[in-house]
Amino acid sequence: MKLGRLGAWYGTDKLTGPAQIREFAGTVEKLGYDVLWYPESRGNESFSVAGFMLSCTSKLKIGSSIASIYARDAFTSKRGMITLNQLYGDRFILGLGVSHPPMVEGLRGHVYEKPIPAMRNYLRGIVQNEAGAADWPICVAALGPLMMKLSGEMTQGAIPYNTNPRHTAEAAKILGPNKWLAIEQKVTLETDPAKARALGRKELARYLTLDNYRNNFLRIGFSEADLANGGSDDFIDQMCLWGDAEAVKAGLRAHFAAGATHVAIQPVHDDGDIAARDRILIELADT
Repeated sequence: MKLGRLGAWYGTDKLTGPAQIREFAGTVEKLGYDVLWYPESRGNESFSVAGFMLSCTSKLKIGSSIASIYARDAFTSKRGMITLNQLYGDRFILGLGVSHPPMVEGLRGHVYEKPIPAMRNYLRGIVQNEAGAADWPICVAALGPLMMKLSGEMTQGAIPYNTNPRHTAEAAKILGPNKWLAIEQKVTLETDPAKARALGRKELARYLTLDNYRNNFLRIGFSEADLANGGSDDFIDQMCLWGDAEAVKAGLRAHFAAGATHVAIQPVHDDGDIAARDRILIELADT
């Protein structure tokens, strides 16, 4: 499977019922985005909603970003990936991640293991004794260098989340050539700095409480002061691009210049403002 230049990233839990999910997936496909990425957290089960979105589209790829390795065993993930691709014309991408302790231990009641060995063992469970597994559309939500290296060794590549072009450049060096480096980037077409940063802070607040993200923010050049009190202006400006369409496009292109092979645009907008969401995707579709 090859990835096109642009994707969209959006939480299906923000959509109310099947009609909105169907409409949104159709919009993303109509606008020419190659992949629609979606998360798995506390709402929709990953493979169920993937199957629904695949059934509502004909060309659009659907990628889990991420399916938690604690939500289903490796055999189930493998068979789910194979089944969805057989049923829907090879359009499903299995993006995997180790999630976070509150979701693993607090929500699911599992023991959160050390991320690298946990992911390595899980991937081994998927690919062992499987002819052709090297070509399967699997990638990893890697942030740190060790997880990035593992994703390049055992899968098609990486799907980092909440990063900047500095991280993209470092990831590209670790992955090497011929690997996916599919970056998620939050954006809003808001030209008022106060409004834009308020939207960004609201969207990023949950991530500032999670150690995996905080550690990576510090790794890619931010300080503890940048992460305090909802995030500094510089932190917010890098994590959630804002401005007019041309300014945001320039920020997206910086990821490509740093080595990204694919950029997934996540629209950030006021709750329920579907028009703003779609306007973002429309105006950035030619990035």
